[in-house]
Amino acid sequence: MLIGLILCWSVSVNGQEPVDQQMIAKIKMEGFQRSQVMKTLRYLTDVAGPRLTGSPNWRHAGEWSRDTLKDWGLKNSKLEPWGTFGRGWSIEAFSIEMLEPQYQPLLAYPKAWTPSSDGIITGAPEFIEIASEKDFEKYKGKLAGKIVMNRKPAPAGPHFEADARRNTDEFLADRAEAISPGGASTFWDLQKRRVTFRKRRNDLRAFYREEGIAALIEPSGRDHGVLRVSSEGSQDMDSEDTYPAFVMAKAHYGRILRLMDQDIPVSISLSLKTRFHTDDTRGYNVIAEIPGTDDKLKAEIVMLGGHLDSWHSGTGATDNAAGCAVMMEAVRILKALDIQPRRTIRIALWSGEEQGLLGSIGYVNTHFADLETMELKSEHEKLSGYFNLDNGTGKIRGIYLQGNEGVRPIFEAYMKPFEYLGATTISTRNTGGTDHLSFNWAGLPGFQFIQDSIEYGTRTHHTNMDVSEYVIEGDLKQASVVIATFVYHTAMRDEKLPRMPLPTPPEPEEEKMPAQ
Repeated sequence: MLIGLILCWSVSVNGQEPVDQQMIAKIKMEGFQRSQVMKTLRYLTDVAGPRLTGSPNWRHAGEWSRDTLKDWGLKNSKLEPWGTFGRGWSIEAFSIEMLEPQYQPLLAYPKAWTPSSDGIITGAPEFIEIASEKDFEKYKGKLAGKIVMNRKPAPAGPHFEADARRNTDEFLADRAEAISPGGASTFWDLQKRRVTFRKRRNDLRAFYREEGIAALIEPSGRDHGVLRVSSEGSQDMDSEDTYPAFVMAKAHYGRILRLMDQDIPVSISLSLKTRFHTDDTRGYNVIAEIPGTDDKLKAEIVMLGGHLDSWHSGTGATDNAAGCAVMMEAVRILKALDIQPRRTIRIALWSGEEQGLLGSIGYVNTHFADLETMELKSEHEKLSGYFNLDNGTGKIRGIYLQGNEGVRPIFEAYMKPFEYLGATTISTRNTGGTDHLSFNWAGLPGFQFIQDSIEYGTRTHHTNMDVSEYVIEGDLKQASVVIATFVYHTAMRDEKLPRMPLPTPPEPEEEKMPAQ
């Protein structure tokens, strides 16, 4: 009896967090020897394709994920609406080429939520430099019917350091040794930034519309033919259509500008056919569960997730089919082992992340707390924690605590069995930019893992090179077993994970008297 307990659980006399070594061994065996993570990833990328929220592709991926989780034996598998998203959008056809002084196909890609062109548009490009509203006046009345090229590209050239990298010991030590989490953003900070950003963006779009431009071309922010593409229009149902808009490779964009600088006439021809989808304007998340079995704890929840939506110029492999495939693999592993978790384990695959964490915010607002007012919902007390993955293909090197030092000894115990696989770092720091923030903003424990960057920030993030060729199978397997271990132990421990204090909504701003 005693030997069995020692084999199963490693518990120190000092009250160290218990870890089930026997279960970890089973998780590793299932995750490393019988993995399906690449099969899942390839379906999401190669078959479903790019998954812009509201598009038929996202619906395809969402329904397939829901059905796959159900086939694996998870319960309550569904597409759960989180609110109004707006209109979907997809590309049906496009072309863009230089006709004069020589013929050249141009490497470019349309920006999302832009309308179709009125047939084929041909003309000389007009170079402008608009950085802010103060630049409008110099171009007013001069752009009607023009193919506009706005701003010069950033300098390009050889890369003398590798684009792909693993986190160095120095990088990880810097994270581990941090004594301050740094500034944490709040939900209300996000809302203020959105107002400022949207006004600047909408003012520029309105100027282009009023001037009647024929099309817009902007340079990519990446080198070597990599196109970093997002949107130019809006999903909002009441928004005005913009104009055909493209992101062009630096080298092709730069050649056109250099020809123009030499007073050599340039002619560009382009066409674009897109479709807006308005049959269902709601946004959805994929939800499924492994039900808890402990009479006292089964109503409590441990969540894991990642965003299923992507941008559209690649197939959303590293951002974020990789994260979704890992999270699906983690619950597949646990289900294959026929675990009997004390708490319910719930997976969520979000939509609308790329438009501002919309799916996870909507979910938190529905289930846990009104993020505007911090009025708590009945499920708020039931969530133990949420684990997120959304930083590319790189293997897990640690976890960010978001300043929640109460979980440090717990996560140190969960991470220790994976030190030999490079997962070593517990950092008190805050990290942002993805869906764990929606939980933090509600005063709930939400965590993002530290991952090797590989080529995420240099080549794949939001680009046409975000495709399955640049995913590393071994790294996804490692991440799957690490996360399955974290989720399993969080579901089995006696207490929920420690929490931070609840955020306090800001006081309403006093109405200022107008200047006399």
